[in-house]
Amino acid sequence: MMEQLLDGEAEAIVRKAVEKAKEGDSIALRLCLERIVPPRRDRPISFALPTIMTAADAMKATGALIAAVVSGEVTPSEAAELSKLIKGYLAQALLGELHA
Repeated sequence: MMEQLLDGEAEAIVRKAVEKAKEGDSIALRLCLERIVPPRRDRPISFALPTIMTAADAMKATGALIAAVVSGEVTPSEAAELSKLIKGYLAQALLGELHA
């Protein structure tokens, strides 16, 4: 139903939002900017993570991750996500050892 109401009006609505943004309307400006440069949900990060083959390696990797947070290479939330990967990888490796 909304599509039917907007059918043929999208261009005019977008034009009006751009006009309002140019006039200084902060809400219209934010709306336009979010479409031009959407908020980034994730970004690639680059830092040296030690190879993980054992639980001891996972501890070293976690230490490197903490150091990266302290130095500002990665954010705390990025480190939390990477920690989940380390934990999952280690769990799978240990599970594989139990079945071997």
